Amino acid sequence: MSQSFIFDMDGTLFQTDKILELSLEDTFNHLRSLNQWDTDTPIDHYREIMGVPLPKVWETLLPHHSQELKEYTDTYFLERLIENIKSGKGDLYPSVKEVFSYLKDRNCSIYIASNGLKEYLKAIVNYYGLDEWVTETFSIEQIDSLNKADLVKRIIEKYDISKGTVIGDRLSDIKAAKENGLVSIGCHFDFAQEEELAQADIVIDDLTELKTIFIDKLKV
Repeated sequence: MSQSFIFDMDGTLFQTDKILELSLEDTFNHLRSLNQWDTDTPIDHYREIMGVPLPKVWETLLPHHSQELKEYTDTYFLERLIENIKSGKGDLYPSVKEVFSYLKDRNCSIYIASNGLKEYLKAIVNYYGLDEWVTETFSIEQIDSLNKADLVKRIIEKYDISKGTVIGDRLSDIKAAKENGLVSIGCHFDFAQEEELAQADIVIDDLTELKTIFIDKLKV
C-alpha cells in the first residue's frame, strides 16, 4: 500500500518569512499613502497568526477598517507576495527537493494543502518547479468552510487515500490529520508554537528527518 504525504506550504516547504516582512511593509506603506494607516507595520502580530487564511489576517490586523478596504488590502498584499516570489526573494526550506525526490523514488504520492490562495501557491510551485514531484496543490479557496481539515478530506476523497500523513507547522495541520485519521507530523520551524506541536504524533526539526521516519514508522 503506497504512502501519501500532504504538506502544508507556508512555514513548512516555503520560507515565507523571507518575503513576508517585505510584502507586508510594502502593503502598509501603501495604506499609509492612502491615509489608512499611521503606525508601525504589525509584522509581529502577523507572525502570531501566521498560517490562517488571508481574510482572517485582515480581520485581525485591520479590525476597524471597512470590508471594502480589507478586500483591497488582500489583493494588494497578494500582488506583492507574488512579485517577490517571482523576483526570487523567497526560498524553500533546505532539502525540500531532496526529500520530495526520496519519497517519489519510493512510490509515495505528494500533495500540498495550504491556507494560501491559488495564485500565490501557483507562483511558488512554478518558480521552484515543484510539479515535478507534487501530484496536485490544493488551496483553502477551494473549501467554503476555510477549514484545512475539510481541504485534506477533499484530497483523501479525490485520490482515494487510505494511508497518509499530514506535515505542517501549525495546529490546523495537526487537526487536519487527526480529523481525517492520518498521521500528523509537526514541523518545529520558524512560526511553530510549542503548545501546538505538542499535539502532533511526531515532531521534526528538519525535513530530512522524514526519510528516517518513513523507514522506521510509516512504511508498511
